[in-house]
Amino acid sequence: MVQVLRRLPQSTHPDLLVGTSQFDDAGVYRLDDRTALVQTVDFFPPLVDDPFLFGQIAAANALSDVYAMGGTPLTALNILGFPDKELPADVLCEILRGGHERVTEAGAVIVGGHSVRDAEIKYGLAVTGRIDPTRIITNAQARHGDRLVLTKPIGSGVLTSAFKKGLITEEGLQDAADVMIHLNRGACEAMIEAKARAATDITGFGLIGHAFEVASASGVTLEIDADAVPLMSRTLEFARQGVVTRAHAATKEHVADRLQTGDVDPVLVNVLCDAQTSGGLLICVAEDRADALVVSLKKQGTPCAAVIGRVSAAGGPSIRLV
Repeated sequence: MVQVLRRLPQSTHPDLLVGTSQFDDAGVYRLDDRTALVQTVDFFPPLVDDPFLFGQIAAANALSDVYAMGGTPLTALNILGFPDKELPADVLCEILRGGHERVTEAGAVIVGGHSVRDAEIKYGLAVTGRIDPTRIITNAQARHGDRLVLTKPIGSGVLTSAFKKGLITEEGLQDAADVMIHLNRGACEAMIEAKARAATDITGFGLIGHAFEVASASGVTLEIDADAVPLMSRTLEFARQGVVTRAHAATKEHVADRLQTGDVDPVLVNVLCDAQTSGGLLICVAEDRADALVVSLKKQGTPCAAVIGRVSAAGGPSIRLV
């Protein structure tokens, strides 16, 4: 997809504050000096069997892009593909009910949507939020000396793959599900309070892939302490059995020699490259504000508040694992 986007014409407009040029989490369009719109869209097939839970996960995932920019979700549109000839309407109802629950929890409203008949279920949201155009948190302002703070543990890709292979039950997936449905609203509020310089949410490109986007957009190197990255229970156990998503290989291929892994366990490298669903925020914050950010995140009840590395000046690899 990155290769395709680079071949397309770039949209330009004086009020388009964030477009596709730096592969940020959402687009931002200014309405006036005090208000801008944050817009994003995301949808995917089910990761779990429970349709209500799937709806919650997909909605939390879509809302996360707005939070990653420092915005507040306002409205959402349902996007749905559904095999209505094969599955009962009750399944559809539960998916939409799960999405509605998360959107309501976010303080936003669902204003409509669109559905198509499809061979498999797909669900997500197009979300519009509000943001102060002078306080946008992009992926392009990380600075030398900043600390890297992560707000959710890594492992959802491995664990949902283990579930699909029948290695764990849906009950065994519950801890991961609780993390995936957790809204990044509190993390957003904490990073705004801490005057974070840059941020992104960790989703389909994994921790390494999204960290690479920050490094590239900001013109810096991100040094990540691999052992400091919180992992969900049993993530390494299953990863050592080869249970990872196909996305980990694509991320490694894309980042290529711009990732320096050093002596880090190759299995852990695969996990850090693996796709996440509704992951946490990776926040770049000034060193003297990092401790306050961690305290604030804990008060907000984020799944974790871990300092996992630092930003250094550009030179050599974009991502260095230590």
